[in-house]
Amino acid sequence: MTPSPHNLPSTLSEANGANTPPWQRRRLLQAGLAAGSAAWLAGCGSIIGQARPQVVVVGGGWGGLGAVRALAAQPGIDIALVEPNERFMSCPMSGHYVATVGKLEDLLHGYERVDALPGVKRIRDRVQAIERDRREVALASGQRLRYDYLVLSPGIEYMEESLPGFAAAREALPVGFRAFEHPAVRAQVERFLGQGGTFVMSAPKPPYRCPPAPYERAMLIAEQVKRRGVRGKIVFLDANAAPTPAPTAQPILGALKAYADIIDYRSNVELQAVDAGQRTLQTSEGALRFDHANLVLPMRAHPLIRQSGLGQRWAEVELPTFQAKADGRIFVIGDAQGSPQPKSGQVAFGQGRAVGEEIARRLRGEAAPATQGEIDLPLGICWAATSHDEAINVNVVTTFKPGEAPKLRFTVDPQPSARSGSAAWSWARGIWRTMLG
Repeated sequence: MTPSPHNLPSTLSEANGANTPPWQRRRLLQAGLAAGSAAWLAGCGSIIGQARPQVVVVGGGWGGLGAVRALAAQPGIDIALVEPNERFMSCPMSGHYVATVGKLEDLLHGYERVDALPGVKRIRDRVQAIERDRREVALASGQRLRYDYLVLSPGIEYMEESLPGFAAAREALPVGFRAFEHPAVRAQVERFLGQGGTFVMSAPKPPYRCPPAPYERAMLIAEQVKRRGVRGKIVFLDANAAPTPAPTAQPILGALKAYADIIDYRSNVELQAVDAGQRTLQTSEGALRFDHANLVLPMRAHPLIRQSGLGQRWAEVELPTFQAKADGRIFVIGDAQGSPQPKSGQVAFGQGRAVGEEIARRLRGEAAPATQGEIDLPLGICWAATSHDEAINVNVVTTFKPGEAPKLRFTVDPQPSARSGSAAWSWARGIWRTMLG
């Protein structure tokens, strides 16, 4: 009869005792190893039990940090944060730096206090693949991470194929809508401010990351043109009929009037091809020559979303949990998810916190809370800077009722103000402290 694990010898020396026959020693050792192995495997795969549950968070940006913060507040969870960069860099508030009126140090922050959170292990690596059938994340280093739950906040990529000629000129035409790309765009701006000429900028059709940002960037650069007396102009090509999202159109158009002598704003213009060598851009309005360019391309979710079968352009998620429709063990947050919520830092951080709390609830074995009426999704707060000291505040409240499309309600400053310009920096410093300590 196979011995019960409770009756197994407590040590190998006991199993090797002089009074134990060799055949019995072998059976005892085999049974002990089998029992221990089975217990370890069950523990790794279980949600509630003796083994600590494993949660992998991919992406150390706004969404990923929100999830880590919420998960670390719950005892007994092992959290692996996979992020290739050694430091965090903020895209929100980067317009000031790109336009040469801000410092890079304002945007850079260390992960040291995140590393000190209970249960958190930060892994500086890149994810190569997600193997949903094995519940494993394969890293570029060859390491594999097993998970009970997986949180994906990988961000976006540019749809380079949408603009023929761009891929060949990628280094010469930095977009600057992902972290650590901003210095290259600033270098473009510095050349323009030093040399003058024609600077072509663009905004794609939504959805894309931080819709007011292209207009903000153009106005901040135009302010420097005016201040420095640069012999140059900005041609802004908007693929939309007016600035997006729609509730911000009139305030932004009003702010653009202050730079009417510098910014040539053109709506409903589609980019068709670019030749960086010849410095020509083909558009729906014909050919356009440029000396400098910052072209913002259409965007989609990081390739991991498609590789793992979680969606095409954007990840398909269930609201209000942001659980992937294709896999109940995976949550997708931030700009990679496909809900109608704005793709902004504040929204991503709120989604991360909500998902972290949802995972913790499931790990505790608690039933989902009963919901009645409309459910509030994470709040959106952002600012569109119109000068070095003025901005337009944009707040977005999203509510959701099962079976219906989410409803977005915007509150937008009717015009720029120094009060909102100051509030933007207060908000940024406050949320950076909340995220990173």
